[in-house]
Amino acid sequence: MSVSTTLTISHHPIRVTPRTSTNGAMLNSTSKHVLHCALLFGLLFAFEIFCGGIKVKESSFVVIDPWAEYGTLVTIVLYMLRLLTFLTLPQVLFNFFGLVIYNAFPEKVILKGSPLLAPFICIRIVTRGDYAELVKTNVLRNMNTCLDTGLENFLIEVVTDKPIGLPKHRRTREIVVPKEYKTKTGAMFKARALQYCLEETVNVLNNTDWVVHLDEETLLTENSVRGIINFVLDGKHPFGQGLITYANENVVNWLTTLADSFRVSDDMGKLRLQFKMFHKPYFSWKGSYVVTQVHAEKAVSFDNGIDGSVAEDCFFAMRAYAQGYTFNFIEGEMYEKSPFTLTDFLQQRKRWLQGILLVVRSGSIPIRNKILLGISLCSWITMPLSTSNMIFAALYPIPCPNLIDFVCAFIAGFNIYMYVFGVIKSFSLYRFGLVKFLACVLGALCTIPINVVIENVAVIWGLVGKKNKFYVVQKDVRALVTV
Repeated sequence: MSVSTTLTISHHPIRVTPRTSTNGAMLNSTSKHVLHCALLFGLLFAFEIFCGGIKVKESSFVVIDPWAEYGTLVTIVLYMLRLLTFLTLPQVLFNFFGLVIYNAFPEKVILKGSPLLAPFICIRIVTRGDYAELVKTNVLRNMNTCLDTGLENFLIEVVTDKPIGLPKHRRTREIVVPKEYKTKTGAMFKARALQYCLEETVNVLNNTDWVVHLDEETLLTENSVRGIINFVLDGKHPFGQGLITYANENVVNWLTTLADSFRVSDDMGKLRLQFKMFHKPYFSWKGSYVVTQVHAEKAVSFDNGIDGSVAEDCFFAMRAYAQGYTFNFIEGEMYEKSPFTLTDFLQQRKRWLQGILLVVRSGSIPIRNKILLGISLCSWITMPLSTSNMIFAALYPIPCPNLIDFVCAFIAGFNIYMYVFGVIKSFSLYRFGLVKFLACVLGALCTIPINVVIENVAVIWGLVGKKNKFYVVQKDVRALVTV
């Protein structure tokens, strides 16, 4: 049985019809997870054999003396490059255990209480105002999604630098940040807008209410709304976040979308483990699909100067962690689109690196709270050296203890599998068919070299470029010009 809901705002009717279930012949959640684990361990074992992490025949490996063959200086450099691989080990382990311990293919989220009993929820969208039509369209879509899920006690706020003309409605509110507004510490960009919402003369929420932070292109799903309702009804943790996928509806750029399959795996692995098991943002979190309770958001604040303005989400998470707040993972996914161009993809990565660098360098956050984030950043910054190690390892092989060879092969093999799992999670075999589905998996693997090049360029550019700029990628496909 299908139920259709229509919502009309300012003469613009939007109809959302939930899909009827066609999953009768599909594998159940547990079976999918078991198959995923089998594939993971199978690929890791094969990769270990191929790379020599597990040596079947010791005699098949030629042993050389690098000190005599290459000289002392070159040998030291080669071993240092090899050891740089270990900087990625903490996040690899978090991703590995997150993908193995917890079911990677959870069933549909089931409400644990009535949506009518849920506390008040404000869905807050921050925009510069450059893509007014996109924002207005997504506000309507997200409102319909909330209503179709049974949520009644909510408001959608759009916080913008420029007026977008959001239609008047009792469930929407447009907040225009005045040009003359300044925070106490001089926060900029998105952080400035978010802090403006917390001002006493602007804020209309109670301390016990909740805020769902979205980017202007983020789309809610009924599953994510149910997950948020369960999270706020539980009320044990003031901060939460869930999964975002990028291969939904019309794919604009297949290259960047397949490259972003790694981020999907990162959400299901590292992000989920740190929140579900430890309830701490050891490696930070994303800037969208952020759920906060008002009193905690006020206490942490977005007014963190320039250090907290480029990657405001990361600084906020680290500051909340330092203040002792806890986090949890929210079931249910939201939808976004990957950058439309490789230039935007590069600029996005550059801004992330520069922002996280400012956070790690900031004296406002205790070192103990950013150790794992700092190690992760170091592995990113040294990526050009780690990449060169792949070339030097082939041209100038060096003997290493079996444990080092095993760990290096494990890290490389698992990172490759992250792309495979991201595709499996993002693309439906039943929707695309076997041939196209396998083509997506192969395509994701083919994007790895391109992604590595872009990441290396982003690192170098990010380190030498100005670090107080906030680049916003193209968000509205309708604004693209087709030649």
